[in-house]
Amino acid sequence: MTSDNIFSGLKVVDLASFIAGPGAAVILSDFGADVIKVEAPTGDTWRIGYKIPPLPRAKDNYPWHLNNRNKRGLALDLKSPEARDVLRRLVEWADVLIVNTPHPAREKLKLGYEDVAPWNPRLIYADVTGYGDKGPDAQLPGFDITAYWARSGLLSQTRDAGAPPTLPVSGSGDHATAVSLYSAIVTALYRRERSGTGSYVTTSLLASGIWAGAVSAQAALCDATFFPLHDRAAPPNATFNVYRAADDIWFLIVLTPDKWPALANGIGRPDLLSDARFADPAKQAANSAQLTAILDQTFASQPMGHWREVFEQGHLTFGVVHAPGEVINDPQLRANDIVVPLDGAGELAATISSPIQVHGVAKVPARRAPELGEHNEEILKQIGFSTSEIDSLQASGAVPSARGRAA
Repeated sequence: MTSDNIFSGLKVVDLASFIAGPGAAVILSDFGADVIKVEAPTGDTWRIGYKIPPLPRAKDNYPWHLNNRNKRGLALDLKSPEARDVLRRLVEWADVLIVNTPHPAREKLKLGYEDVAPWNPRLIYADVTGYGDKGPDAQLPGFDITAYWARSGLLSQTRDAGAPPTLPVSGSGDHATAVSLYSAIVTALYRRERSGTGSYVTTSLLASGIWAGAVSAQAALCDATFFPLHDRAAPPNATFNVYRAADDIWFLIVLTPDKWPALANGIGRPDLLSDARFADPAKQAANSAQLTAILDQTFASQPMGHWREVFEQGHLTFGVVHAPGEVINDPQLRANDIVVPLDGAGELAATISSPIQVHGVAKVPARRAPELGEHNEEILKQIGFSTSEIDSLQASGAVPSARGRAA
């Protein structure tokens, strides 16, 4: 692979907090962008995310490194009048500015697109919100579980019949939205290459959630008839269902009708092929509870290793349900650079790479996220502040001194 980085020389200021906005900046950094993470003197709340239930508990601040690796850190009190000149110089320096400050607070801080765009006509101003930047609920606060999952309709569908909605995996909607925001940014960068001008790009947790569930949303748009919530014991399709092997491992099979003979023969039940109840897809659907009961009994007779061989030999699509501790040991992850080494984070020696690969181009080696305000003086000098001006900024409190910082 070449060591040339696609975004080498691209300058990004990440003013966003939590996950979606910073996650987009991480993807840019993976391909060589110089990203400055700007935080309030108290720090991004996501610094303590790993201490908030139900996130997994650990001694290492794993979510902070995951969403802020490869960045330089600047602590800045945007509420301070003296911070305005720092912000202006950052915007003048940057190619991309990422924000997710709620719009009412953004207006008070004069951080909106109309406020900062005159400072840099080539700026890509990237905004991520909960529910979109227009409409009656544009100013509502939102997390991925409320906007991406609940309001989009995803949470209502990802459960079995009779079960209440449950909590999805932490940050899953945020990381999907981060890819959406990254896509908006690179689209605007391409436009800038052609036009020479910057852009104001947006996405939202809601829009990304609707897109993730767009098959169902599109079905609703055409007044389609929906099946009831999934019932594993009596599904609409017994060959599109979850089963359990003898060693208590759950797995899914997802088969097209032409694979039915391979399944019946593979599991040692060729008699099912001549059973009138299962003669065609329509009859299988009508008798799905009976077929599921037969498959339940059959699959419970052998461990997962046996069924894996059967499915692989029959070219049948299946997926084993893995827990996180199993997922990280999947050889596919390291073979495809999904899990990569993380430098400088102590015992936290690996991290999850962004899901985009450009063949022939190596990503930047992942390095730890910055401590709060770790690169204050370096960054301020880079954007034109003298030593005396930096001392003045520190004295005013706009930029806190380096003492007492913690990751």
